[in-house]
Amino acid sequence: MITMGLPMALALSCQIGAQAQTTSSTAPSAVTLRPDMRKLWTDHTVWTRDYIIAAVGDQPDAPAAAKRLMRDQEDIGEAAANYYGKAAGDKLTSLLKERISIAVDLIKAAKAGDKAVQQQADSRWQKNAVDIADFLSKANPNWPKATLVDLMKTHLSTTTNEVVARLNKNWDEDVKAWDSCLQPHLDDV
Repeated sequence: MITMGLPMALALSCQIGAQAQTTSSTAPSAVTLRPDMRKLWTDHTVWTRDYIIAAVGDQPDAPAAAKRLMRDQEDIGEAAANYYGKAAGDKLTSLLKERISIAVDLIKAAKAGDKAVQQQADSRWQKNAVDIADFLSKANPNWPKATLVDLMKTHLSTTTNEVVARLNKNWDEDVKAWDSCLQPHLDDV
């Protein structure tokens, strides 16, 4: 599944704060944005992990975890909307929900051993990552598209490693992959 990448999350939380434009006294300040975004992305990372474990293990809580993960996408979009407007927040939410839906399809295909469907889902996932990077770089000119694409691709690779390790019951690699998902957040604390 996919956590927009913790490198991306940190870039987003740091850079949005630096570029915040508020239009009313009730709008969140740049001071609160960074910790707020950190919480949203940490929640996202934890629920992504929970979904991966539940989905790969055919656990009955997988749909509930997926639903909660989708709610994170709405929360992230709403946070961005406070700085970039409702239309931008809605677009980000849509792109992030698409990413999660694709990830669900990708995990299902990988579990079923359906390489053709897996390849199709991965192609859509990669394109979505570029679309997110493009959207964010247009929202904030201080975020170079190439850097964001690289962060998104790294994120997809890290998440793929986590899913593959879990599917293969390679628990040491699973832990290593999970640690690599968390590391950017830990380094920033």
